[in-house]
Amino acid sequence: MDDRHRHPLRHSREDRTAVEKAPESAQAASPTYRLAFDDPDFLFREDLRAVRLQLELLKPELTMNEAEIASTIVLFGGARIPEPARRDEARTKTLAGLAEHYEEARRFARLVTERSLAGGGREDVIVTGGGPGVMEAGNRGALDAGGRSIGLGIVLPHEQEPNGYVTPELCFNFHYFAIRKMHFLMRARAVCVFPGGFGTLDELFECLTLIQTGRMEKIPVLLFGRSFWDRIVDFEALADAGTISPEDLELFRFVEDAESALEAIDTWEGAGEKRHNIPGR
Repeated sequence: MDDRHRHPLRHSREDRTAVEKAPESAQAASPTYRLAFDDPDFLFREDLRAVRLQLELLKPELTMNEAEIASTIVLFGGARIPEPARRDEARTKTLAGLAEHYEEARRFARLVTERSLAGGGREDVIVTGGGPGVMEAGNRGALDAGGRSIGLGIVLPHEQEPNGYVTPELCFNFHYFAIRKMHFLMRARAVCVFPGGFGTLDELFECLTLIQTGRMEKIPVLLFGRSFWDRIVDFEALADAGTISPEDLELFRFVEDAESALEAIDTWEGAGEKRHNIPGR
């Protein structure tokens, strides 16, 4: 069977090439003559927001399917936390003191990736926000082990450049925070949260809310460094006030190092189950 019968419809790329070769004329130069899928001005219209949302959902999803990424381990954490060798550059003494978490995130990602590679490299692939700080440490640790890692970047005024340790073919960029958050959790087998700022807190509470409300399956949610979290969030006070239930305190655990995190993941109820979480599916 020849290609004509396998693909009876003309390919979009062929039509795009044909349009580019069209003789110059006022009609061919008109924006209305552009093919709709090849017209950025059209795609950027307010009315096309739903289409752009769909494209941001589909591009990483299809790419990760093709890369055979079955499950991920998510690392959240501050972009401003320096690696230990650069702690003197930190803007505050507290940030300098948090540099140890950079090294622990790197070590944790390396151990996770080593275990993943031993099982074929499709499960428990490290995913971060693709930026500096703890995110860089996570991608770096995966590279230390010789494995792949994912970076889900987003266009921001600052801290928007992808770090140099993300696997290039798994380095994504987003415009919509909501779609980026979905991709963090759709394949997540565990969420590991290191000290951070507003973005880290947003990601943590988004995940806990989805699990608390049953919009997402229960997975391990691990908070690294209890001394930091006890100063930032009084979880017990929320339970005492009745704004959360006492059992909600069991939705997460505190861990101090890579080994305790791995043990928590392995012993969590339902550990080892394969998931494709789609919040709100």
